[in-house]
Amino acid sequence: MMQRIGCFHAHYSNIEHIDNALRSLNVELIHYVDPGLDRIKQDADFTTEMAQKKVLDTLNWIAKSHVDAILMTCTFFTAIYDGNVHPFPIPIIKIDDPLFEEICQLDQPAIIAFTNPSTVQGTMNQLFLYAAKKGIALEAAPVLLANTFDLIMQGKKSEYIEAVTQGLIDVIEENPTKRVVAAQLSMVPAAQAAEKQTRRVVGNQLVSLASYLKEVLAI
Repeated sequence: MMQRIGCFHAHYSNIEHIDNALRSLNVELIHYVDPGLDRIKQDADFTTEMAQKKVLDTLNWIAKSHVDAILMTCTFFTAIYDGNVHPFPIPIIKIDDPLFEEICQLDQPAIIAFTNPSTVQGTMNQLFLYAAKKGIALEAAPVLLANTFDLIMQGKKSEYIEAVTQGLIDVIEENPTKRVVAAQLSMVPAAQAAEKQTRRVVGNQLVSLASYLKEVLAI
């Protein structure tokens, strides 16, 4: 029987990335998009507790919608959701997990690139916790590609990809002995373009997602 995966996104542009990445799997993808948190998180009265409640409410809603698993594709969402504190009866898969595994397997220091400033600290904390559980002393540092994230939130996709591609190329050239990794799903096209232009491997969230889901969900 075909499994159903509820995909929880913060932006509509992520749908095509997931559809393409999981095309080889025998699964039905049901997409849920909530751009609201990214739009209000800079408000003066916005709190982490508000974000956590909204994410949990949406996860509960998706879980009741007859799906077999939930894939969270937004690093802001994954950073504020703790599965140990709020477990669900179905698998909740964070898109970061296969990427974290890849980073932990590297034999060189890593530079983790972001465009969304709100996800940097939470994602890096999760990465180091993930590595610590495996007994790995990870050598990784974040870098923010400033003034880029608003472009994708405004629907300026081509401008966003162009700006992020150049930003990644700059980071690659400044760090010749380190592996550069794009931390967010929206950065995948830019990571692929930067990799092609520099002929240097650039990690991204989709490289091993299909194989990871196949293993976790026994598809």
